[in-house]
Amino acid sequence: MMHHLAQLNIARMHVPDINHPIMADFVAQLDPINQLAEESDGFVWRLKGDGNDATEFRPFDDERIIVNMSVWESPEHLQAFVFKSRHTDVMKERRKWFEKPDQLMTVLWWIPVGHIPTITEAKERLEHLNKVGSGPQAFTFRDIQPMPEAIVPSTL
Repeated sequence: MMHHLAQLNIARMHVPDINHPIMADFVAQLDPINQLAEESDGFVWRLKGDGNDATEFRPFDDERIIVNMSVWESPEHLQAFVFKSRHTDVMKERRKWFEKPDQLMTVLWWIPVGHIPTITEAKERLEHLNKVGSGPQAFTFRDIQPMPEAIVPSTL
């Protein structure tokens, strides 16, 4: 396998501060869900700040948007975590904490094995997806693109 799958998802909080009482149930689940991700088959890496989560990062021009970014060995591994683990319980309750989006909030893309994506790279992928739609550069769970072909060095 020459590539891993990177993902970014963002959410816009109902309130301007993650420490607001409305966010308490969400914040309480961060550590257990992040630990579950790290212990899941196919997990490679996740974005972490000083608090062992990514809630301190604000790469968008909106202080209410928080991010989550990770890398997985395959789409199947990421899908198992997102849709077939305790993570689904958090997703079912997301409207308690986050606004209903008016654009795509999750982007997937292939990266070479060993590459750690930057927040800037991830933000650009999400913006590309929302502007151009799904394709090899940026896609969704509904339209997973094939892994890029491995480039074989020329022997000439």
